Amino acid sequence: MKHRLFLFDLDDTLLDFRASEQLSFVRTMRALGMQAEPDGLFQQYQAINLALWRAFEAGTVSKDVLKVERFRQTFAQQRLDLDPEAASRLYLDSLSETVVLVDGAQRLCAALSAIGEVGIITNGVHHIQHKRIASSGLGEHIGFIATSEACGHAKPDSRFFDYTVGMARSFSKHETIIVGDRLDADILGANRFGIDSCWFNPGRLANDGLALPSCEVASLDAVLPALQELAATPSR
Repeated sequence: MKHRLFLFDLDDTLLDFRASEQLSFVRTMRALGMQAEPDGLFQQYQAINLALWRAFEAGTVSKDVLKVERFRQTFAQQRLDLDPEAASRLYLDSLSETVVLVDGAQRLCAALSAIGEVGIITNGVHHIQHKRIASSGLGEHIGFIATSEACGHAKPDSRFFDYTVGMARSFSKHETIIVGDRLDADILGANRFGIDSCWFNPGRLANDGLALPSCEVASLDAVLPALQELAATPSR
């Protein structure tokens, strides 16, 4: 295998963020005194949250604003008399403790850390992501964690990847690959930085964007064989 540095997105690649997000949201609402949620409340929050994360990645919203604003907008649209700042604190506390592994994550990280170095690349909240990795049991296989919050730039900005590879034990573009579920952040970031990428696509979605992955898999157990095949391809 030619790759020695494996850069993994965290949410919805190694950790099942959707499962953690919903459970943390429910716990937050209960802690705020809401026993029955209005229909569609969580889905509305998700839509608002997604739009704010896209704005953050575009550099138009700060992460501190995002963390509270997603709740403020949700509560305002539902006319709920709840404190968005309290909701943000409760949600992040719960999220750091609510960790669900994607199937195969432990096996894959163990296998790749025996070959080279595994690093985490995430736009998530810095201290929360560190806590989630510690809770996940993956920590022993992880060499470093690069967050946009610590860097000051978010994926797919090439400055984030400059920062990331500076944390690695060693780096060469030829021996580095990104594994992630986001075409617009992980795969496009890899394209711009000039390194290989593996699109984790369990939903078998169509690629209708500009990002071009070096390979594509539908499960984490398929990553290692895909990287071995990629290394054996003469054109690469």
